[in-house]
Amino acid sequence: MPRVGRNEVEAVYFTLLRAREELAELRRYEEYLEAEQRRLQRFVAEGDALEAHVDPRLRRAIAHTDASLTKAIRTRLEVLGDELERQPHRIDAASAFVEECEHDLARLRGGPGPSRE
Repeated sequence: MPRVGRNEVEAVYFTLLRAREELAELRRYEEYLEAEQRRLQRFVAEGDALEAHVDPRLRRAIAHTDASLTKAIRTRLEVLGDELERQPHRIDAASAFVEECEHDLARLRGGPGPSRE
């Protein structure tokens, strides 16, 4: 087995660190998306519940904003849903890259590498 330079090992090691950080960021982003989706759904439900107890004539002054607010929330919920659908693929790809980097680093260091079960 040819001798591997320290610079090459360090480059793979730092790539692994960046890959792990990217994976952690993707997981945090997924948590954010889920929390934001729940928050907006709660906002809509609470608004509907509050509105049900107020005479529509009294709400007239603010009712003109209902449609634009509802549309904005619906649009944001759609985007959140789209992003959440993509997350499993992104996380799987990032996880696979981390495993590949771990394997490469172990190989360069002369070890067997992590198991790929």
